[in-house]
Amino acid sequence: MLAYNTVRFMNGTAVNATKSENGFVVTTNEGQQFESKKLVLATGIKDTMPAIKGFEQCWGISVVHCPYCHGYELRDKKTAIMAKGERAFHLASLVNNLTNNITILSSGKHELNDEQIARLLRHNIQIIETDVAAIDHNDGQVTRVVFADQTRIAFDAVYAAVPFSQHSEIPAKLGCAFTEQGHIIVDASCRTTVGGVFACGDNSAMMRSVANAVYTGNLTGAMINKELTDEQF
Repeated sequence: MLAYNTVRFMNGTAVNATKSENGFVVTTNEGQQFESKKLVLATGIKDTMPAIKGFEQCWGISVVHCPYCHGYELRDKKTAIMAKGERAFHLASLVNNLTNNITILSSGKHELNDEQIARLLRHNIQIIETDVAAIDHNDGQVTRVVFADQTRIAFDAVYAAVPFSQHSEIPAKLGCAFTEQGHIIVDASCRTTVGGVFACGDNSAMMRSVANAVYTGNLTGAMINKELTDEQF
C-alpha cells in the first residue's frame, strides 16, 4: 500500500510526447496515453561501449569514467587512461592527485600539444599510441591491457572516456536544445528550452551521481510546483 494515494506506478516505456492545448500527451509502447500540464524528463543517458574484448565486463568495476566518482577506491593503483587530446590531459591532471603511476593509452595519435606532453612527462606520465585490442580481467577486475601488436601490460585500473547518447528520443522529439557534449540544456531551475518541460539527472548534467540526480529531481519538483501555483493563483 502506497503512503500517498495520489501516486501511481505504471509499467511501460514512454516512446513519444507531444504538446497539447493544455500541456502534454505522453504515449507508451503499449499505446497508453497520459496527459499533464508539465513534463519531467528523468530519462538518463546510455554509454556506448567500444569494441574491445573485456571492456564491458569491467565497466563500472575497474574500468571507470570519473575520478570524482571512483578515484578514492582506485587510489595508489597502476592506472591507465584510455583517451586522447584534451580529455586525456584533463583526466590525467585529476588522476595524478590519486596515483603517481599513470599511462595514457590513446589508441592512435595522442592529439596532445607540446606543452601538454611536457607537463605530462614532468609527472612521469607516459603515452602509448598502439591500439587497445582487449582487457584481461578476473570477474571485472583488470589484470592486463592487450594491444593490437599483442603486447600486454599489467594495470590495476583504467579510466575511459566513452561516448554516450540520450536514453530516450523524447527530448529531441519535443525540440529540446542540447549542449555540444549531448546533454539537455537546462537553466538553474532545471527548465529546458521548451516551455513546460523540465529535465533532471544525468541527461542534463555532467556530474553523474545519485546525489546530483536526487538534488536536481527535488529542485525540479519544487520549480514545477511554483509554476503551477503561479498559474492557478
